[in-house]
Amino acid sequence: MTKIATRARAWAYRSTIAAFISIFSVPSLWAACSEGTVWIRGEFGQARFTVEIADDSEERAIGLMNRPSMPASAGMLFVYERPGTLSFWMRNTLIELDMLFADATGTIKNIHHRAIPLDETPIFGGDGLTHVLEINGGLARTMGITAGDQLRHPSFSQTDAAWPC
Repeated sequence: MTKIATRARAWAYRSTIAAFISIFSVPSLWAACSEGTVWIRGEFGQARFTVEIADDSEERAIGLMNRPSMPASAGMLFVYERPGTLSFWMRNTLIELDMLFADATGTIKNIHHRAIPLDETPIFGGDGLTHVLEINGGLARTMGITAGDQLRHPSFSQTDAAWPC
């Protein structure tokens, strides 16, 4: 079984379980870092997403393509080793997505709301970025997630993270 197939199967399992768990979580006891979880905090409170990680060129190229749906509390976290300029598109992506572009500290710098399925127009995220969190389209606005909010995940350098593990 390929690395992608193994991760996809694990992601599907975690996503199914996550569908039964509330997106909003306030107790900091639950805020432990793990590879399959991204936390977001901001003025709205805190939220937890079960994520699949795309941290190599093959996984990043496939992303969330050809998936007919995604649970509300799930997403995909794209991880890059070095800060850079990031642009995404929606080739072969069947579901509407919000794209949260973050820097090396985990600070959300830009949000592209409701990316259009199958649209190949480049979506510019910004410069100096290391992470992109894709979640269901419309969810960022519904929850009140904005630029300046912070992500928490073990892939951020814990010495530089705005919200370390």
